[in-house]
Amino acid sequence: MVALARSPRKQPENAELSAFATDVLDGLKATPKRIPAKYFYDDAGSVLFEKITEVPEYYPTRCEMQALRDHAAEIAKLIPEGAALVEFGSGSNKKARIVLDATQKLAAYVPVDISGEMLQREAAELRADYPALKVLPVVADICYPFDLPREAKAATARVGFFPGSTIGNFEPHEAASFLRNAARILGPRSTLIVGADLIKDVDVLNAAYNDAAGVTAAFNLNMLTRINRELGGNFKLSTFEHHAFYNRERNRIEMHLASLKRQKVKVVGETIDFRAGETIHTENSYKYSVDSLRALARGVGWLPDGVWTDSQGYFSIQAFTLSEEPSPTRPAL
Repeated sequence: MVALARSPRKQPENAELSAFATDVLDGLKATPKRIPAKYFYDDAGSVLFEKITEVPEYYPTRCEMQALRDHAAEIAKLIPEGAALVEFGSGSNKKARIVLDATQKLAAYVPVDISGEMLQREAAELRADYPALKVLPVVADICYPFDLPREAKAATARVGFFPGSTIGNFEPHEAASFLRNAARILGPRSTLIVGADLIKDVDVLNAAYNDAAGVTAAFNLNMLTRINRELGGNFKLSTFEHHAFYNRERNRIEMHLASLKRQKVKVVGETIDFRAGETIHTENSYKYSVDSLRALARGVGWLPDGVWTDSQGYFSIQAFTLSEEPSPTRPAL
């Protein structure tokens, strides 16, 4: 563990900031250093991620969008009239729109996201374009239990929607915990539709997370900007560098921020030492096969109910159903 100069912590203004401060400090004190990827998504980070989806090298969004468009009618058969559609980690609404356009009348659409500003903005756009649809946003961390709005609880069915291969950002045991938590939130006999990136050529994977325009690098470094702004940090972005690479043994892309020199950084009044070349591990993106994701889901009670891919076989949309009450074997993340 890195030796730290102790001083009283600045008191965050609210509970959300307190969790951010605690997670950042705990992660920067750990060996190796790390920060949870969910903290990428402040307002600026959410905008930068949308820009990532538009760079030529980043295939996942285009391939997922193609799979959704090509198979929207089949996917919509899993969403009965009068159901509530609950999107976990909603971000941009462009994928939800494909599903909404293909479905019968819904009781409600419930986008859930940790970034409140973007969530409200996207919800307002949907209300304008779908005036007959009840859009009921929930600001929450999808890794933890949260309450659905009354209309969603009263709906004839609840269908979860978890696109974007966000499940790949979790460690496998965390992904299992998320799936268990989603089961408890959605309830018995619910359906969950998950987007998952598939294992593929390493060169394609490495290029996707090292775009020539540097948008992914800016997205990664924005984590430090957020820490400076919200936690009183004094990171100098010019002394850190974006690193992303495919780890073959674990079937995952890893993203890191590497210190270019030996330095000290203050965060919430505490001093963190960095060696030259030492990194902060900011994100993993696990790549699945169809069978490996099915095995993970089946292990926590979700049964496979359909799979669709884009024309290149790069990305999968997989559907699961929950036939029994979710097991309370372990708490959610």
